[in-house]
Amino acid sequence: MRSTHRAGAATCGRSLILIAAFLSICCGSLIQRCESEKTAYQEMEEYDFPIGLLPTNVESYTLDTSDGSFVVYLSSSCSFTIDSYKLSYKKKITGKISTDTLKDLDGVSVKMWIFYISISKVIREGTKLNFYVGSISKSFPVSNFDECQECGSGLGCSGNFSQLLQSA
Repeated sequence: MRSTHRAGAATCGRSLILIAAFLSICCGSLIQRCESEKTAYQEMEEYDFPIGLLPTNVESYTLDTSDGSFVVYLSSSCSFTIDSYKLSYKKKITGKISTDTLKDLDGVSVKMWIFYISISKVIREGTKLNFYVGSISKSFPVSNFDECQECGSGLGCSGNFSQLLQSA
């Protein structure tokens, strides 16, 4: 009987170890999933950009961290004025992001005279943001973009992924 009891205890011990290992793997993947559910605004901050470069109506985004390519989806196109410059955002914005650099932008433009001209890149240099339209650039204080501009409905700068799921 004793050998049977020991075998049962050993089996029980192995089962507990397997359950503990399974739970740690599951919990670890849940934690990673929660950590990866950053908002587009939080991603901007990770790359040293102010959240106000994006309007409040971001619905979703994708980011390939291997090369920095991204797509941001807004609930609608929008425009607003900062320092007498009218910025226009399409519903879909694409580009590449790295620390202090947004490049290959598509979907963001600025009104110059009577035309809208695409902003090709944005580079942060300390407390300034340099916006490039071709080879021409214009600098603005980073503080001009501390807050997101209102542009229809969306998650807003402080919104999170769980809010998006709840609204679906």
